Amino acid sequence: MTTRSGSAKYEGLGKSGKGHVSTQSGVLSNSPYGFNTRFENEPGTNPEELIAAAHASCFTMALSFALAGKGYEAGTLETSAKVTLDKDGDGFTITKSALTLNAKIDGISKDEFEAIAADAKANCPVSKVLNAEITLEPNLAA
Repeated sequence: MTTRSGSAKYEGLGKSGKGHVSTQSGVLSNSPYGFNTRFENEPGTNPEELIAAAHASCFTMALSFALAGKGYEAGTLETSAKVTLDKDGDGFTITKSALTLNAKIDGISKDEFEAIAADAKANCPVSKVLNAEITLEPNLAA
């Protein structure tokens, strides 16, 4: 149905290399990334924070549509995702995406909210593509 694209260019090799990443929409345009932005907190982006942003936004949108589909019309959803990159032999593996959701939904019970949120977590497209543990901490404001 929809195909989106991103691109990356890396000049130099290993730790001394410098990369730039761009997205089809232009939101990212030659944004710097590399060893220093991934492991040493230099300005720029890295694959894990891009995956975290993708997962948080995908899940939040899926939940929004699921709630609307159940007849809820008013509310606020705010999600953060923390993606964990662990050492795996000579390389690395993304082992977890921890979603934290803060929500205010008028007229919903805690049990119904948690069930709808769990379904959105399991079924948003980014959750489906990740081969890692995915956790959710839903917080519904009164």
